[in-house]
Amino acid sequence: MLSTLLLVSSMVMAMNARAEDAPGPPQAGRTALVIHGGAGFVPRESLSDDDLREIHATLDQALDAGNAVLADGGAALDAVQAAIRVLEESPRFNAGKGAVFNAVGGHELDASLMEGHTRRAGAVAGVTTVRSPILLARAVMEHSPHVMMAGAGAEAFADTRPELERVDNSWFDTEHRRRALEKAQQTSAGIAGDDAPAYFGTVGAVALDRHGHIAAGTSTGGMTNKRFGRVGDAPVIGAGTWADAGCGVSGTGWGEYYIRNAVAHDICARVAYRGDRLDAAAEEVVNRIVTDAGGDGGAIALDRDGNIAMPFNTGSMFRGWIRPDGSRGTAIHEAE
Repeated sequence: MLSTLLLVSSMVMAMNARAEDAPGPPQAGRTALVIHGGAGFVPRESLSDDDLREIHATLDQALDAGNAVLADGGAALDAVQAAIRVLEESPRFNAGKGAVFNAVGGHELDASLMEGHTRRAGAVAGVTTVRSPILLARAVMEHSPHVMMAGAGAEAFADTRPELERVDNSWFDTEHRRRALEKAQQTSAGIAGDDAPAYFGTVGAVALDRHGHIAAGTSTGGMTNKRFGRVGDAPVIGAGTWADAGCGVSGTGWGEYYIRNAVAHDICARVAYRGDRLDAAAEEVVNRIVTDAGGDGGAIALDRDGNIAMPFNTGSMFRGWIRPDGSRGTAIHEAE
């Protein structure tokens, strides 16, 4: 009888301890936003003063767009969309206007969006004529019973949504991306994937609104010189994008490794199920799990208390943030 009482007592104590350690409800009214414009190796000396000014200015514009939504009491989902739209329109980033070329000289774009407290999600892969893939991903989420659409089917669905602007595939052309394609084809004998990509690109955002809700989104042109309709992690829910009630992540890196390791979900799962701090969870997944598997890249993450993590292992990651206290910044390289 005594042993039974001791067992019950220890179980109650353990449950109380877990309850004390569990995160409390989100603090209403606190907002935060974190964005990225891609991880990769971009040497400092390769960027002129004009390059740096334009990149930081565009990151600030994206922060301003997302923060304007949050400051007005808007939803995290709308803030993520607003921030990503700015980055999609910039030729500086591998998404939308700045999308890389595939092996045949065209562009195939991917995007995904997820709302944490509802687990609603939408994604598109391999689209070629939709100016804003992130808007198409949201249309999939809100106006279809599906989560992901790809290729010709996604384009056909876009035909049903008059609010989506369509462009010729050549609209996404930029000269510096064409030069990157030529270089990739020279170094890999025209076979994409023989060498690790030198630059990943991709854009993303994660937001926390004043109601304590989190959303995350990612948009990309994929990998330079990709073939055979290759799709990376950006449109894969749980790999490149994830949001739940307590955490949101947008990844940027070598997509095959992010898919194999469910990177975005793994970070948030460590927070939700093991009680890890956000920065510890993101650091472990990006800088150990991914690298041990042979990949590299980065991620941005945000929890319901407004904590932000931005780990990367590629030498640079375009990024920007606004914390709950209003402090903000943008950065490219590690020591910034």
